[in-house]
Amino acid sequence: MSENRKLALGTAQFGLDYGVANRGRSPSYAEARKILKYCEFARINVVDTAIGYGRSENTLGNIGVENFKVVTKIPSVPHQGACISSLLEAQIQGSLRRLKVSKLYGLLIHRAEDLSGELGPQLAKAIQSLKSKGLVEKVGISIYDPGVLDHVTQIFAVDLVQAPLNLIDRRLEKSGWLAKLNQMGVEVHTRSAFLQGLLLMPRSEIPARFERWSYLWDVWAHRLMQSKISPLEACLGYPLSHPEVDRVVVGVDSLFQLQQVLQVASQHPRRESWDFMASDDEQLINPSRWAE
Repeated sequence: MSENRKLALGTAQFGLDYGVANRGRSPSYAEARKILKYCEFARINVVDTAIGYGRSENTLGNIGVENFKVVTKIPSVPHQGACISSLLEAQIQGSLRRLKVSKLYGLLIHRAEDLSGELGPQLAKAIQSLKSKGLVEKVGISIYDPGVLDHVTQIFAVDLVQAPLNLIDRRLEKSGWLAKLNQMGVEVHTRSAFLQGLLLMPRSEIPARFERWSYLWDVWAHRLMQSKISPLEACLGYPLSHPEVDRVVVGVDSLFQLQQVLQVASQHPRRESWDFMASDDEQLINPSRWAE
């Protein structure tokens, strides 16, 4: 598989002001259309979205994604007062209408916590039912911590797992789950290669709330300069170098950004160790903790 074909387009930006480096605006409809059409040209055939990504599904459907494998995610399910099976099917029928497709390639549970407790088996059964009805080809889960897979894989036959993997957050690899999922025949999509754009920012532009890790940023900037490697090449080289990774999901705000990503990916970016970048600090590797 060429490195371009190993990429997938993340579209949170199509419906939300997403990422620490975002300047407070999503790409216009016209820009989103250019991005999607260029993906077709570059043979990127997987698009990642979610019901919770604002107008992302609507935008994709209006542009046209019939030539793509679309992966979407369901929002958190209520813990009481609802028939999960009926609710889930209604949500997916809504996604199909918005995306203007007859079938999804992938459907992911967005919150691993929903598979915990007494409703977990019911949710797993409901999502498998959507697969048996032919509404979706592969079912799975989007995770933040690979540790949850110990429980999830006991109650849920996953076809597809999406997880963060970047130079700082290497838990998927170091836990052994990346290799294990590959051995199980599970398709693996990784996200957050740029840690919401943080790893691509010039040292002088890194927000003050990240200054507690100033030593890391200083060494990162120095090593990049020494190696004569762009941060984009360093960040892409790590996930793309893993044969167990089927798709690396990247989000862009513009056609120009997409072209930069494709240019680097097509050159087979070399993987440096960058071991000093690895961290287990949840307040750094988990963007949901950044506001703390």
